[in-house]
Amino acid sequence: MSGYDNLFSPVSLGKLKLENRVSMAPTYLGMAAFGGGVTDVLVNHYRDMGASGAALVVVENAAVDPSGMGSPMTMRVDSDEFLDGLRKVSSAVKEGGAVAVQQINYAGRFAYHKEKWGASPAEIADVVVKEMPLGEIERTAAAYAKSAKLVKDAGFDGVEIHGGTGYLLVQFLSPLTNRRSDDFGGALENRMRFPLMVVDAVRDAVGPDFPVGYRFLADEWLPDGLHAKETDVFAAELVRRGIDYLSVMAGTYDSFFLPDYLKAEREQGYMVHFAGHIKKHIEGAAVITAGRIQSPEFAEEIISSGKADMVGLARVLLADPLWPKKAAGEIDEPINICEPTCSFCMKRIMAGKPGYCIRWPRERRERFLAGTGESLEDEEQ
Repeated sequence: MSGYDNLFSPVSLGKLKLENRVSMAPTYLGMAAFGGGVTDVLVNHYRDMGASGAALVVVENAAVDPSGMGSPMTMRVDSDEFLDGLRKVSSAVKEGGAVAVQQINYAGRFAYHKEKWGASPAEIADVVVKEMPLGEIERTAAAYAKSAKLVKDAGFDGVEIHGGTGYLLVQFLSPLTNRRSDDFGGALENRMRFPLMVVDAVRDAVGPDFPVGYRFLADEWLPDGLHAKETDVFAAELVRRGIDYLSVMAGTYDSFFLPDYLKAEREQGYMVHFAGHIKKHIEGAAVITAGRIQSPEFAEEIISSGKADMVGLARVLLADPLWPKKAAGEIDEPINICEPTCSFCMKRIMAGKPGYCIRWPRERRERFLAGTGESLEDEEQ
């Protein structure tokens, strides 16, 4: 017995029945093939995550359209040609007993594609962002719907719409990036229109019983950006439209590298209060929180105090893929802690290489690198 009775108690996300309150938060690690296909390294990673003891594994964002890929190694879910690979991923997760959910996304102005669409035109350094016209808005909403149906066909237990990190849906929602003068800009009611169009299209595509979650941006962490007075309203509307859970986060690519954010993100549970706030303002949907939740004791306190219904582990679970089983007392070993000052995994990703944890045992690192065609000796030079 672990002593964490609340953390390891059952919970429901819509039709999903989960055995505990631990989830893997979607974490991009650059393990897909160039062009978005599934690799053995990716499948093996999610097999480990499925066997971690976490009840829910949310697979990293997959692009609903090639023009919306965040990188050349972003997974894709826009065509039947990717269906077999997606089935391998969903099966790998479920082999270990976890529930498998696939996140879907369109990166917008953060896409690596030469032509970048956003809510409004912008020039950032040498990047030119074009305003998405009405026809492209409608086509993109339809792409989300098609992708959600493919997720269902691939054997996943649910789909999560990525509405965080500053990607396209946030670009429409935020007053900082949406300066449109048509029905999709201006007042919050109009800025919500496209994200809600996507939600409605996805819900229609998968049916009323298939679980749909939303990666939810509670605060942009930027002056004059999205804050609680508007995201409260948006959260309630998402739930009214049939969203089963909100996976709450804060910050975007525009704020992630600011001094205040960099300082905060080294602290355990730095985003938990945002989830607690949202939870007080909605009824009928579960809330997942994240943000460097390092210790089982802290995770237990989050659940027992009602700040969230589940905790999401990202880099923490990468550092120790057995964190949930160790916390549950199934494995009597200390948890391998994700070092807050370490950015090794992110540096690998920024260099176009699959991410892994430098704190893994040597044997695990050697095995991982062998799968990528690299060697530990080369890495250490």
